[in-house]
Amino acid sequence: MSLEYAPRGLIGMLTPQANTTVEPEFNLLWPEGFAMINARLMSDGKSLSARLIDYFDQYDASLRQFANAPIGVAAAACTGASYLAGRVKEAALVADIEARHGYPFVTAALAVVDALHALDARRIGLVSPYPDDLNAASIAYWRTHGFEVGDVARTLNDDSTFHPIYSLSGSSAGRALQELEQKPLDAIVMLGTGMPTLRPIAASIGWRGAPVMSCNLCLAWRAVTVLDKTAPSADTLAPWLKGDPWVARLSVRQ
Repeated sequence: MSLEYAPRGLIGMLTPQANTTVEPEFNLLWPEGFAMINARLMSDGKSLSARLIDYFDQYDASLRQFANAPIGVAAAACTGASYLAGRVKEAALVADIEARHGYPFVTAALAVVDALHALDARRIGLVSPYPDDLNAASIAYWRTHGFEVGDVARTLNDDSTFHPIYSLSGSSAGRALQELEQKPLDAIVMLGTGMPTLRPIAASIGWRGAPVMSCNLCLAWRAVTVLDKTAPSADTLAPWLKGDPWVARLSVRQ
């Protein structure tokens, strides 16, 4: 079935309730012919970790918001939930959701794992917007997937009355990223689907450091490869890392 605004495929995106970054960044990232519809993950949890645990537990129920929309792949734009659930529990949930709903399901964290494997990256650097407890959970998660975390550059807006991650600016993320340019790394991951990352990634294209990716960029790439029925590989990832064609769209928004 072909849709007017998504002739190449429709993505069903699950987004944390207060996240202000997912829709703007993905609308810049999607190639022509792809589109998404969005469902908000909800929680009354008092702490960030409590909300993330709720989101993970509600993935299956949240997908019902899409009803019978002809989505070709569902995606969870929430990395923190994967860190707290852990590799084994995440894999089991993905398999269960795919069996229940009949379409592929990709988490942002697993999309990053696929991207790092596509680059044969082993020693990675992280740009982390997380508080200490979630930062530690993140590092542990990447290690369970066989990656060595070589360096972490931290950025966090502790003074925000809104949200310590979603209130960050792209310039703050960019300054943290620059700390890793000279480090001996195979790849750099800008973490969190709520931290603005596209301008820092665009600025890093062609620099002296390791290839830079973000959770949102990896999730968009992985959703498109699923819909195009192509394997996750260095060849399919390369245009995304080079900014083709999303950098041009980002420039128009400046």
